[in-house]
Amino acid sequence: MKLSTKGRYAVMAMVDLAHHSSGKPVALADVAERQEISLSYLEQLFGKLRRGGLVKSVRGPGGGYLLSRSAADLRISDIILAVDEPINTTRCAPGSPTGCHSLKGRCLTHDLWAELGNQIYLYLSSVTIADVCEKRVLGTSGLYLRGPEAAGHRMEPTVAAE
Repeated sequence: MKLSTKGRYAVMAMVDLAHHSSGKPVALADVAERQEISLSYLEQLFGKLRRGGLVKSVRGPGGGYLLSRSAADLRISDIILAVDEPINTTRCAPGSPTGCHSLKGRCLTHDLWAELGNQIYLYLSSVTIADVCEKRVLGTSGLYLRGPEAAGHRMEPTVAAE
């Protein structure tokens, strides 16, 4: 499964909004600059996020966007679904009784990929914007950021071949 830029950018922008808001509206131009995302693309995404009830817009001088509720109450899955990003790991249409093969049968690995999609959705539903802002989702990926010693591995010196 590959998450498109639509879902990734929407999550990045919402986390940025939560991180920089302090109860005041945040201009999309500022989010675009910090996250290196096109402003016009962000405007499209925030239109969907607003229609999905995840953000509120404030017009006028000092205007911008605010989260519609606390960061602890906004789940990553809500963001991805609000921007119409399907969490689909099979070629089959979600919920379709027919499969993706030419004879409408399901491939041998259909259930494997469908369950992977379910697990991804469950994980994204378990993580809030606050979790991301407060760095509570590092898991094992954080081991790469801290180096092998943090993972319980000892670094061995390497000897270059001559």
